[in-house]
Amino acid sequence: MSSETAADPDEERRIVETLRGARTQIFAELRKVIIGQEDVIEQLLLAMFAGGHCLITGAPGLAKTLLVQSVADLFHLKFARIQFTPDLMPADITGTEILEQDENGQRRMVFVPGPIFANVILADEINRTPPKTQSAMLEAMQEHQVTAAGKRMKLEEPFFVLATQNPIEMEGTYPLPEAQLDRFMFNVFVDYLPEDEEVAVVTRTTSGDKAKLEPLFTGSDLVNFRSIVQSVPIAEDVARYAVRLAATSRPHQAATPEFINEWVSWGAGLRAGQYLVLGAKVKALLDGKSHVSIEDIRHVAHPVMRHRILVNYRAEADGISTEQVIDRLLETVQPPA
Repeated sequence: MSSETAADPDEERRIVETLRGARTQIFAELRKVIIGQEDVIEQLLLAMFAGGHCLITGAPGLAKTLLVQSVADLFHLKFARIQFTPDLMPADITGTEILEQDENGQRRMVFVPGPIFANVILADEINRTPPKTQSAMLEAMQEHQVTAAGKRMKLEEPFFVLATQNPIEMEGTYPLPEAQLDRFMFNVFVDYLPEDEEVAVVTRTTSGDKAKLEPLFTGSDLVNFRSIVQSVPIAEDVARYAVRLAATSRPHQAATPEFINEWVSWGAGLRAGQYLVLGAKVKALLDGKSHVSIEDIRHVAHPVMRHRILVNYRAEADGISTEQVIDRLLETVQPPA
């Protein structure tokens, strides 16, 4: 199913129905434990089907941990939670060697794997640990491998890092550098629920009823879905629109609009275009389409770009947020005719 070779219509239809059915089943199962947050769930699924990592930003108590663990359960994936703290060391994540004595009295060094050796990693409050420890995640996120005890060890596929940040308590935190932020496909924003949904949460969680999720898929299914996503065709003008959307966010370039030069100190890089296209491919499939449209690109623009555009002091003085800059970009960059 590539842009050069037309796929068999029956096979194409089967692939689309498989992904579309997966979305329906996953949402139905997650509603047993998660109330509302439909957009958040969708964005997590888009990233996981595309094979990308997610940064999840939201205030405490919004079920971020429950959501991540529930998604891992649905795909029957090994889940590990790492609580990032100022005293956390890289070896606490990757693992370390210990001296072990066997029954014959012989001593040897044995590597004990750390929590990074799982399929779904919840990096809780990742900005609460120093850069030295944050950097231990970089190799794992980019290369899907860990270097420890002088050896390189591959991580089991699929492998996802879902990292949370608390946006309201910044004292004693270590903001992630741009190089690490760029490794995350999406920055998913979790907001407070509407009143009716919050009442439903309070009622359910104080009743003592515990819903049990049934695994729907396996890790192998997720890997197969990812290969299907990558084969979705995209027209050159649609891909060009994604590239232009990212490129226009960069200040002081030839075609940069004036509001970007005024408000933005650093724009989106090459990965933004790649993730716009990958996210749009998943969105198209989950919506039952076999090709990517401009609207699919626009749909994923905010989660892809909100952590890749750095606004300057002038924007802050004018009360301009990154979200508003992305809105202006979507208005400014015209889709192909």
